[in-house]
Amino acid sequence: MAQEKPVFDYHEETHAEKLARKSKESPFMVIGLAGLATAVGYGGYAFKNRGTMSTSVYLMQFRVISQGLVVGALTAGMAYTLYNNHFNKPKAVHEN
Repeated sequence: MAQEKPVFDYHEETHAEKLARKSKESPFMVIGLAGLATAVGYGGYAFKNRGTMSTSVYLMQFRVISQGLVVGALTAGMAYTLYNNHFNKPKAVHEN
């Protein structure tokens, strides 16, 4: 008897399909991308209106703030995953 090989439905994903699939797998990625867009927009606006602050000082402060936001987002994502994996498990139904 010949063993049957599994059939794979392979096709090239478009960028939109890949983004949709990844957002279903990891909703925090979408939140991270939105946060990135917001931070870049705010950073550009604040840079334009920075006043007499030197560029290097402004960029250093912006880098520290951005790193803090990333660490906070990672912490929130890990806490969410921990909650779902360990504390939000559905009760097992025992059939006799």
